[in-house]
Amino acid sequence: MRCDQCSSEAVTLIRYNGSHLCAEHFRTYVEKRVKKEIRKQIDVHPGDTIAVAVSGGKDSMVTLHILDTVFGERKDISLCAISIDEGIKGYRPPSLDIVRDFCKERGIASCVRSFSEMDMEMDRIASVSGENSPCTYCGVFRRKLMNDQAREIGAKYLATGHNLDDMAQSIMMNFVRGDVERLARLGPHTKIQPGLIPRFHPLRLIPEKESLLYAIVAGIPFWDGECPYYMEALRNQYRDVVDQLEDRSPGSKFSILASYDTLKPMLAEHFPPSGLRLCSCGEPTLGERCKACELRSSLEKRIKGL
Repeated sequence: MRCDQCSSEAVTLIRYNGSHLCAEHFRTYVEKRVKKEIRKQIDVHPGDTIAVAVSGGKDSMVTLHILDTVFGERKDISLCAISIDEGIKGYRPPSLDIVRDFCKERGIASCVRSFSEMDMEMDRIASVSGENSPCTYCGVFRRKLMNDQAREIGAKYLATGHNLDDMAQSIMMNFVRGDVERLARLGPHTKIQPGLIPRFHPLRLIPEKESLLYAIVAGIPFWDGECPYYMEALRNQYRDVVDQLEDRSPGSKFSILASYDTLKPMLAEHFPPSGLRLCSCGEPTLGERCKACELRSSLEKRIKGL
């Protein structure tokens, strides 16, 4: 099987458009779409800082790598990788090592925040998570720490490694649950809320398989360990549904995202950003306390009750 654009051996078949691509042309194919999304989603000016949420997995490492190729040579733009240590023994430490070494080699600023700052660790949370899956707490606490750190370093934007699969799954989850207001708040964020660093998703049009292949052919190091609490996530059910749709009708994930993009302006008009106040922890919130503080309080009660 040969590349459609040269005589080199193809490394992949892009099922949704029928293209056979070699390693070089596949990298160009991915990078072109990612760079287009970056230009579309953010407006960068001299002196700006871009924070990048980096777990050490394939998607976040690919995101950091491509952002570095785009902005790394610009002395007037700063990148800073933000990693979160959730407190999962045997899983998180190896990935943090990969991020640290990669950033040191590239000269990228990096920092690590930890759940231990809140006197919480996922290995302990998982044992008292109650009716919620451990992932519920993990997601809320990670978002809190990432936003806090991005705000602390004066970042204008916060990039995440959400790929096409992630986006399609999130859209399906919110449709099925009838949470239309949450749909309106999905990133990338265009309206800036005080205290919230707007997130953007450079890989939102890159399928997960392409992100993995790109990391391999580009020689980007990444951690492929599986979180021990992964199977308890509700998202897995939607991942299976979306994958089945894609298998039967290649391009379904793109269609889901394109349909959402068409609806988003109407959703945003119907559900405008609400006024925020500051929680006692410093994070913006709709109520008296932010979700992270509410969950932390409930966990502390469960721990004391043991």
